[in-house]
Amino acid sequence: MSFSLVIFDCDGVLVDSEILSAQVEAEALCSLGAKVTAEDVMQRFLGLTQEALEKRFEEDFGLKLPHDHAQTTAQMLRTAYLTRLDPIPGVREVLETLAIPYCVASNSPPAKLGLGLSVTNLFELLYPNVFCSKLVARGKPAPDLFLYAAKTMGADPSATVVVEDSVVGIKAAKAAGMTAVGFVGGLHHMPPSEEALVAAGADHIAETMAEVKALITA
Repeated sequence: MSFSLVIFDCDGVLVDSEILSAQVEAEALCSLGAKVTAEDVMQRFLGLTQEALEKRFEEDFGLKLPHDHAQTTAQMLRTAYLTRLDPIPGVREVLETLAIPYCVASNSPPAKLGLGLSVTNLFELLYPNVFCSKLVARGKPAPDLFLYAAKTMGADPSATVVVEDSVVGIKAAKAAGMTAVGFVGGLHHMPPSEEALVAAGADHIAETMAEVKALITA
């Protein structure tokens, strides 16, 4: 079918940041006495809002996080972004040549979202169509953010395709009545990511941005 809107997730889809975020979060949590690896963080918390991540961590590990945990990890992540963050290969070419409207909708806090897009020189290609979970009552896996983005962009959800790398993002897309493309081209992906995305409801799987473009423009 032809689509009238493409919604891209940011982390792990536009910018290759998930592995950096997981490493930073694991380092911060280990400093508090938790025994957790970057792989643990990716498997347990990938795609969640910072608030949901902290709540789930406290429930899973029985450790109360300090009130400034989010600020601490944000500063650590900023340093990692400025020195090590890259865009997903081929994503700029896709954005520059798409003939249909597109936007980004992310669970990331505004500052993290803006920094990631700016460091990778993608911000100007997406502004002002940049949406974060702070704009809605519930972040992913609820459909609120995707529905808000589609409404703002004037698109019917049934004619909208979402490109996501996380289970919570795929679930949000399907709950919104949208077509979901599971992207597994980020450095953080490892088996069984493809199977997990399909199980969550992904309609298609793409390993490269060229494959993404072929799917959304077919």
